Amino acid sequence: MSKKVLITGGAGFIGSNYVHFHADKYPSDKIVVLDKLTYAGNLDNINSLLASNKATFVQGDIADQKFIADLFAKEKFDTVINFAAETHVDRSIIDPHIFVQTNILGTHNLLLAARDNKVRYHQISTDEVYGDLGTGSKDYFTEHTPIKPNCPYAASKAAADVLVSSYFETYGMPITISRCSNNYGPYQFPEKLIPYFFRLASEGKPLPVYGDGLNVRDWLYVIDHCRAIDQIVQSTKYGEVYNIGGHNEFTNLEITRNILRFLGKSEDLITYVADRKAHDRRYAMDPSKIERELGWAPTVTFEQGIQKTFEWYQANAEWVKKLVK
Repeated sequence: MSKKVLITGGAGFIGSNYVHFHADKYPSDKIVVLDKLTYAGNLDNINSLLASNKATFVQGDIADQKFIADLFAKEKFDTVINFAAETHVDRSIIDPHIFVQTNILGTHNLLLAARDNKVRYHQISTDEVYGDLGTGSKDYFTEHTPIKPNCPYAASKAAADVLVSSYFETYGMPITISRCSNNYGPYQFPEKLIPYFFRLASEGKPLPVYGDGLNVRDWLYVIDHCRAIDQIVQSTKYGEVYNIGGHNEFTNLEITRNILRFLGKSEDLITYVADRKAHDRRYAMDPSKIERELGWAPTVTFEQGIQKTFEWYQANAEWVKKLVK
């Protein structure tokens, strides 16, 4: 049976990849993309779907409660998947206010509208809500790891998660939350590590590596993330949190060297700069719950995914150029 699905933040990196994924898998669904089109939202990411009427677009701000209430009352959605968020840690350190507005207040407005209109709600979260595993740790984040965010971005996402869970406990709403490790792939905004360093290296410019470059992240190809979200949203195990990860742990320095090797550039381009504030040392996810309960597992190896990603950025230099001022 076809459904009407609202995908907020659907013009951003992960959101737009999911819009493409959903349109391909569920061609009879009516997809409405809501995006504020801030610096990270880009209609070029989904223009092909809009042109072919596989999705429709609404520009708006989830932090505007009246706008959200009116939209839900008018459209009668079956499902909402909330990708809309301010996500860049450095920006949250400089100006945390907008992170509170979008990530906390915006999420609450969506929850209110979903509750009042009996809409299935899924929240896209992040591994950063758990904090830092530290140097030399062999542990992994599980769904029972205490939330302990260390920067305003992570704190705002953690607060949103708590709100979402409270609506399940208080109102019995059909909600789920997914927390994923670092994503990479097409359409990622050029301020993020991989596309940023890829562009700089392509232009022969220095790559500013924070601190000693040994901060560790777990990397997952974005389409595998989309598959996981879909399996969670299609399930009826409400009130659950699922960790999503790829078991691909690399230091920032290893990622940087990978980019340089692909482009045939010298490691002399690596420059070390002062570490950023609240720079967590290691994130690593244990995805065994989603593997066990929903049968999800990554299908793209890091070697395959990073090759596809580099080739995409190489072939879409104009897409990047339009976003870089």
